[in-house]
Amino acid sequence: MSTFTPPRDLAEWHRRDLGVLWHPCTQMAEHPETLPLIPIRSGHGVWLEAIDGNRYLDAISSWWTNLFGHSEPRIAAAIARQAGTLEHVIFAGFSHEPGLQLAERLCALAPDGLTRVFYADNGSAAVEIALKMSFHSFANRGMAGRNRFMALQNSYHGETLGALSMADIPLYRRVYAPLLLEPLFAPSPDAFGKSEGETDADCAMRAAAGLEVLVEKHQHELCALILEPLVQCAGGMRMYHPVYLSEARRICERFGIHLIADEIAVGFGRTGTFFACEQAGIRPDFLCLSKGLTGGFLPMSAVLTTEAVFADFLSDERSRGFLHSHSYTGNPLGCAAALASLDIFAQDDILVRNRATARQMGVLAATLQDHPNLQQVRQTGMIVAFELGRDRRTAFDAAERRGLRAYRAGLERGVLLRPLGDILYWMPPYCIRPEELELLAAATQQAIEEACR
Repeated sequence: MSTFTPPRDLAEWHRRDLGVLWHPCTQMAEHPETLPLIPIRSGHGVWLEAIDGNRYLDAISSWWTNLFGHSEPRIAAAIARQAGTLEHVIFAGFSHEPGLQLAERLCALAPDGLTRVFYADNGSAAVEIALKMSFHSFANRGMAGRNRFMALQNSYHGETLGALSMADIPLYRRVYAPLLLEPLFAPSPDAFGKSEGETDADCAMRAAAGLEVLVEKHQHELCALILEPLVQCAGGMRMYHPVYLSEARRICERFGIHLIADEIAVGFGRTGTFFACEQAGIRPDFLCLSKGLTGGFLPMSAVLTTEAVFADFLSDERSRGFLHSHSYTGNPLGCAAALASLDIFAQDDILVRNRATARQMGVLAATLQDHPNLQQVRQTGMIVAFELGRDRRTAFDAAERRGLRAYRAGLERGVLLRPLGDILYWMPPYCIRPEELELLAAATQQAIEEACR
């Protein structure tokens, strides 16, 4: 039996960590000098505590997963109770109470018509499932020629090969291009790119017109359009008007293709409604969920779809079934965490509280609106983004890595602001208090000042 001796100090931690670990979304050659490696020993509420005692306000909800704060006791207790009863069982040919209960509750919360739930392990897996289901449903109807997908310019949907194929961000896609599917990319409705005199809605309608032309041209080879409703998160927290979702739904129905809503980051109250799609009053054919599904405690995802899609797979031929699987599909611990998370939404009236928090976030963000190095400050619900620039019209050269400077400056002030290029953003846990938001705003202003010198 091996024993673990904790590192005595940061230097030893760095040496041992960098001797065995490969961290995600990181150029490891930059550790430890350029990118500080921060070992965390605990988390409570919006705060992370490092082994050296320093505390950091988690302004990004640990990659957008944490909803109610670190170590939320109700979710922790639910996981502990479930672990004492059933930790896992194969979900092929078997079932269990938390898996059934969660599916029923998700269907009740989702837009009308989403009646079937398929579980997986993470957001990328959920996107893979939706893509495969869409193609396979057409193939089962004798339309195997429908084998292409459409995504939005500046999109991002995950890192597995199918999900990565739907990305239009060269940093992630370029090196793997020979391995990827070749989707079509429709104009983004991103309001950052609106013309002078255009409203956000005008910009969205212009992009929708471009989408319709493209779908009409390629309708006979398309399975589905995939998009992130309202906010293109990894694409720089770029935001767009809900009318685009209404138009996308209409266009998909007109040409008989599926609409896949990737709400992995924007679902569960982030945008002001439980699901972002609600703001356009639409129902997608596939709804992909993860991240906040378990309140940030455990990896889990779910794909919700319609009875019509489900019916396409019912047959005496086994090969017409959806034979996709994950070892931990429907994991009872993840389901228990998700059920506890849904209970908290009801018990604490989270959406009402979020709207009040979002108003304060907007007021604080507005104090930075006139900063000469901010091209734009934008907000959707509890997501606020700050686009850095040399001036109002000119972006910084990416090689200058101004966002990285802001990240380091934020850490020095006890705030975790992990940028997307030169874009800083707030996406904090829902439990953040007014005084913590004020601290966040002050640290953000100081980080911008330091990064843009």
